[in-house]
Amino acid sequence: MALRFEILGRFNRARAAQLILPHYECQTPLFMPVGTQGTIKGLTTHQLEDIGCQIILGNTYHLALRPTSELIDELGGLHKFMNWPRALLTDSGGFQMVSLLHLADITEKGVTFQSPVDGKPMLLTPEESIQIQNRIGADIIMALDDVVRTTITGPRIEEAMYRTLRWIDRCIAAHKRPHEQNLFGIVQGGLDPVLRDICVRGLVERNLPGYAIGGLAGGEDKDSFWRVVAQCTAALPEHKPRYVMGVGYPLDIVVCSALGADMYDCVYPTRTARFGTALVPEGVLKLKHKAMEDDMRPIDPTCDCMVCKTYTRAYIHCLVTKDAMGSQLLSYHNLYYMMKLSRDLHSSIVEGRFPEFVCQFLQKMFPQGDVPEWVCNAMEVAGIDISSCCAPFSWIPNKVEDTQNQEVKQ
Repeated sequence: MALRFEILGRFNRARAAQLILPHYECQTPLFMPVGTQGTIKGLTTHQLEDIGCQIILGNTYHLALRPTSELIDELGGLHKFMNWPRALLTDSGGFQMVSLLHLADITEKGVTFQSPVDGKPMLLTPEESIQIQNRIGADIIMALDDVVRTTITGPRIEEAMYRTLRWIDRCIAAHKRPHEQNLFGIVQGGLDPVLRDICVRGLVERNLPGYAIGGLAGGEDKDSFWRVVAQCTAALPEHKPRYVMGVGYPLDIVVCSALGADMYDCVYPTRTARFGTALVPEGVLKLKHKAMEDDMRPIDPTCDCMVCKTYTRAYIHCLVTKDAMGSQLLSYHNLYYMMKLSRDLHSSIVEGRFPEFVCQFLQKMFPQGDVPEWVCNAMEVAGIDISSCCAPFSWIPNKVEDTQNQEVKQ
């Protein structure tokens, strides 16, 4: 295995660790920004280093289309191609089964996509996915799995879970660089605890370098979401990294970290930046609003990022509706926020003050004490007392949408 995973501190299920990969020594919990085609839109790799980014995620499906994995390989791999000295993770291309379902046909052999570039059919098999990722050269590569939205019910969920287990063996057999790249398996099974358990046990038997929890953050209710995470983290090996795929709301990351997860990725921080929205401890701040046009405060007075030190809300408001610089500045700030959240999670666990950190986080986001019931339930399972953050009888029903989207009233 081309990684070392050393737990440095823990509080009940939460743990802080050092994840040593071929290109970088990472601290977990950690958030990975999504650089679909080898770039985080609007930001340079030097800026990403400055804000403390440890791992960037690249998309196998899109990189295989353009510029092609063969060209990336010829030019020395994705690290060299994009001038990124730290760690990389590539997904398998499987998520496109969901996001491009109208272009895909799934069989036991693999997934046939209609290319959005030229319309030609493209067959992605487990073997081809691994071969592409071997050429790209990321530190962590993901097995091709059969991805189904958690909002779907019926026999398709079971079919996808068993296919995922069959495909992992084909991925392992196809993997030609196990001493340089770490192949992670992905736990599927929808919201069915029996299927999730079968999948976990099947993957653990393969003794992989790390494991991901897949198929979530796709519209399921929050109570179901955290229960799947809790079930999987409890069953996965203690000495291996655990990656919850597609999770990027700060509240979700805090909850999942309390439940024992280590790694996260999502387009949310950069995508919401392009819509003029900033992440702040109280929730989100919408810079497009007219109230921002004469506001001379920084986005977040408590933030030490370059954007908050240099620019006002009024200036960014002027840009977000007219100039690409606005989304660039907000992307920088939002990723800085996510990296600082990751560092704060790590240090609070190592220093034995994780419950205090969670309470402070929740108090800022829910100053009225209206912490959602699903968060309260998850914290109870995680063994963290948040009673000081919750107003009596103020719990609100579970919602499909995430409470991180609450707007800050300024």
